[in-house]
Amino acid sequence: MRVVIAGSSGLIGTALVPRLREAGHEVVRLVRRTPQAPDERGWDPAAGHLAPGALEGADAVVNLCGAGIGDKRWTGARKQELRDSRMIPTDVLARAVAEHGVPTLVNGSAVGWYGDTGAMAVDETARRGTGFLADLCRDWEAATKPAVDAGARVVLVRTGLVLSPSGGLMGRIKPLFQFGLGGKLGPGTQYWPWISLDDETGAIVWALEHDTVSGPLNATGPDPVTNDEFTRVLAEQMSRPAPWVVPGFAMRAALGQFADEGVLVSQRVLPGVLEREGFEFRHGTLSEALHAVLDG
Repeated sequence: MRVVIAGSSGLIGTALVPRLREAGHEVVRLVRRTPQAPDERGWDPAAGHLAPGALEGADAVVNLCGAGIGDKRWTGARKQELRDSRMIPTDVLARAVAEHGVPTLVNGSAVGWYGDTGAMAVDETARRGTGFLADLCRDWEAATKPAVDAGARVVLVRTGLVLSPSGGLMGRIKPLFQFGLGGKLGPGTQYWPWISLDDETGAIVWALEHDTVSGPLNATGPDPVTNDEFTRVLAEQMSRPAPWVVPGFAMRAALGQFADEGVLVSQRVLPGVLEREGFEFRHGTLSEALHAVLDG
C-alpha cells in the first residue's frame, strides 16, 4: 500500500515508518517544514493547507498528530493546545481523505475515552467515561466524520501507555528506578493499560492490512496490571529496590488535574478487537514487554 503518515516524527511515528517499509508498504510523510526528502510532502494544518498531490495514489492515511498529554501542566492554554493539536489536523486530513477518495483513515485516539473504570475490565463496546480526556477523545474521534460520511474505512486507535526503550513513560520513570528512587504512585491499585511500542506499531499495520476492521480499536496489551504490580515487575527486571510511595496529594500538587486523569486513574482496558480478530502480540505480558524495552 501507499500510506501517508502525519505525525511521523513522534514516538510512535518514528517506529511505524520503518515497520511499514519492512512490511513492503510505501510511506509518504507529511511535514510542516519545507520537504527535504523524496518521501516528504508539505502541509500546514493550521492554515488548512495540504501540498497538491500529497494524497495522490494513497491507499491509506495514518494520523498520529497531537501534543503530549503529560508533557506540561494542564493550564487553560495547555488544554486548548491539546485540543487544537488533535482536532485541527484530524479535520484537515478527514476532509482530504473524503475529497480524494482515500479508502482508509487510521486515526489516533486514546484510552482516555473510558475515564476511570476502576477494577472493571472494558473493551471497545464500553461507554465513554467522564473528564477532560474523555471529552477530548470524543471530539478527536468525531473530527473524522467527513471521512466516515464519504465512505472511508476509519479506524480509531485508542492507545494506552506505550512502553518504549526511549521516551514516553519509560523515558521518565526508568532513570528514577536506576537510582533506587522508584515506587508506586498513589494507592498503586489503579490499573495501567500498557502496550509495547512493537505491538503498538504492529497493531496499526495490522489495522491497515485488515479491511474488515473499522471503528474503535484498543491498542493495549492483553494483560493490564496495577501500578503496584508494574512497579514490582520493573524493579525486579532492573534489579533495583522500589521502596517509595508517592502519595496522591503530592502527585496532585506536582501535576494538577493530570494526576487524577493520567496517573492515578484506573483503566483496565482490554484489546477486544485485536484479540477477537486474531492479532498476535509480540509481548503478551508486562514482563515480556519490559524485557524488550530494557534490552532495547
